[in-house]
Amino acid sequence: MKKAIANRKRALAVTNVGKDALNLIEHVPFQVAVVSNLLSLDRDPVIRSLTELNTRELRVLLNVGSYGPVTAAEVSYQSRLDPYSVTRAVNALLKLDLVRATELSGKSKPVVLTQAGEKVYREVTAHIRKREEKLTAHMSDDEKALLSGLLMKLELTAEEILANEVTEMESKGQVVTRDHKEMLRWHKRSNQT
Repeated sequence: MKKAIANRKRALAVTNVGKDALNLIEHVPFQVAVVSNLLSLDRDPVIRSLTELNTRELRVLLNVGSYGPVTAAEVSYQSRLDPYSVTRAVNALLKLDLVRATELSGKSKPVVLTQAGEKVYREVTAHIRKREEKLTAHMSDDEKALLSGLLMKLELTAEEILANEVTEMESKGQVVTRDHKEMLRWHKRSNQT
């Protein structure tokens, strides 16, 4: 592991020192994005062999399997995916008979996994649990707990920053999208008493 860390640091050493270059190896958002890219479900060959669902559909299926019955709005908040993508993913999962609506009326219909959806969920979660064990094998239980807490703080701080930026843009009369406004709703929900 030490050799790999040294090689990675060498590969990301800043070469444009005189240009006030951003040192990406120490830039937390970059680091988190790199790890996220590596752990993306669609890059995992075992998951690709289990299902042809795209990443968003798979993330929504995992949320429904873990929290269902659940609405698209709840999945959006839980996963931090934009509502439009979640709705598209839910509709795709409905067509594939991997989820079903628990209510037939109303705007926001909670969904649950079907028997076929449960099968995919079990297979995928069994694999990602094994992957998590391998990923955290070099960490103590205290380090795992610390990492989990730090990631939650990063998530909530990012949410707050984005919500504040949306509020500031709106106050200046600048255009904000529905996705931007969703950040405000998420931030309010996270901070409700």
